[in-house]
Amino acid sequence: MALPAARSAPPTAPASTSRASQEALGIEAGIEAVALTKSYGGRRVLDGVDLSVPRGSVLALLGPNGAGKTTTVRVLATLTPPDSGTARVAGHDIAAERAAVRRRISLTGQFAAVDELQTGTETLRMMGRLAGLTRRAARTRADELLERFGLAEHAGRTAKTYSGGMRRRLDLAASLVGRPEVLFLDEPTTGLDPRSRQELWEVVRELRTDGTTVLLTTQYLEEADRLADRVVVLDSGRIAAQGTAAELKSKVAGHRLDLTLATREAYDALAVHDVHHAVYRAPEELTLGLPTDGSAAHVRDLLDELDPDRTAVARFAVRGATLDDVFLALTGASR
Repeated sequence: MALPAARSAPPTAPASTSRASQEALGIEAGIEAVALTKSYGGRRVLDGVDLSVPRGSVLALLGPNGAGKTTTVRVLATLTPPDSGTARVAGHDIAAERAAVRRRISLTGQFAAVDELQTGTETLRMMGRLAGLTRRAARTRADELLERFGLAEHAGRTAKTYSGGMRRRLDLAASLVGRPEVLFLDEPTTGLDPRSRQELWEVVRELRTDGTTVLLTTQYLEEADRLADRVVVLDSGRIAAQGTAAELKSKVAGHRLDLTLATREAYDALAVHDVHHAVYRAPEELTLGLPTDGSAAHVRDLLDELDPDRTAVARFAVRGATLDDVFLALTGASR
């Protein structure tokens, strides 16, 4: 589950560093996958997925439900073998060196997996012993993590008395007892309130600073925007796009023109024809978001073309493109 002993921080590289550049710098990727495939019952869930994640960086996997995010994590964490393709995690082959991979990784799933009858202290000390720490080292490490995650004053309470955010923090603390080199976070903030989500974001930032490689799957696009060095968008088991958040936004549109239509008929007429390929749709608000370069001339041209009589558009606004726009444009997901 995790590394049995402390490690020195490996050299890191910017997330945009290519594999060749990493090798030239003597930096091994934290995660390297080539042409991964996986099928269940004749359905291709992963269809040739390639990934390269520099050590000490955060990669976010985005995609609609069923896109293959969790399957990718399970394959890389050695929980599910791929049908074909290869991958190395923390420098070790996931097929030939499964035990070595498992000693260097940790996985936190969508729901906190803690024993509700154990106290916070008991949970972390037990995980320390399972990671190979001595009793004394396990106690020390448990105390460090309880303090780091703001659980010290609740350490003697059983997990069943914890709030959802506290359980999630305890679960993440347990996954860090052995100081993993690579951490997989599969939708770690699902169901958390905004404050708890912000607290976990800060932990992820600290892990990156410490040199931990993090692969994050998330449904919260703001989460990927704030945390990830690079973003990979999966759709139907394939990579639809990848790059920094800024690069992906610029590919879809530098800006977005939001049109709020005056009537349902006007909204439906524009939405059905969609001649400008809307990147945002909010039917309940009668709003469509269209790509634009943000210039006054382009905005004026769009308004003249789509509403020549100036009766269909109730109001409009220009805003910068977001990862939501990228997600909707690349996956065809509806809002």
